[in-house]
Amino acid sequence: MNIAGFHPDTVYTIYIAATPDKVWQALTSAEFSRAYFFGFAVEMEPKVGGAFNVRAPDGSLHIDGEVIEHDPPRKLTVTWNVNWPGLVDKLGQTLVTYEIGQAGDAVRLTMTESHQRVLDDDVLSGGRQGWPAILSSLKSLLETGRPLAVTMEPPRRMMAALKKLGIETP
Repeated sequence: MNIAGFHPDTVYTIYIAATPDKVWQALTSAEFSRAYFFGFAVEMEPKVGGAFNVRAPDGSLHIDGEVIEHDPPRKLTVTWNVNWPGLVDKLGQTLVTYEIGQAGDAVRLTMTESHQRVLDDDVLSGGRQGWPAILSSLKSLLETGRPLAVTMEPPRRMMAALKKLGIETP
């Protein structure tokens, strides 16, 4: 896959009092992710070309993809395709890249969500609402041992924009 043409649409950086190895483990482990990702579990084959999946709390496949870059504990890039009929066909592929770096006694984690096509802000609003909550919960889990209990409204702007494009959502 040629990722050079993807457009970075959402970039979020957070600092975490942890080691790069702990942050990597949290991003790539079903056990860790289920705790901070509100019941969703990351399953990943740890190699370029390996499968990348995220399962919903009920065990159903929510996101599927492929590992594009795998450089533990520094960088992970995966395709991130939400399992809604017609989504990828109409919006193109999504890439999520995690970059992990030492920042003094902390770790700097930068998440970039990039898209194959230019998307409008209404479509992007769901991820822009969700990523800060997910990564803040990850930070809380690693620093305190407890994830955040975040209550969010459904991303109404995004759901309306997808419906307008003829994409079925739950």
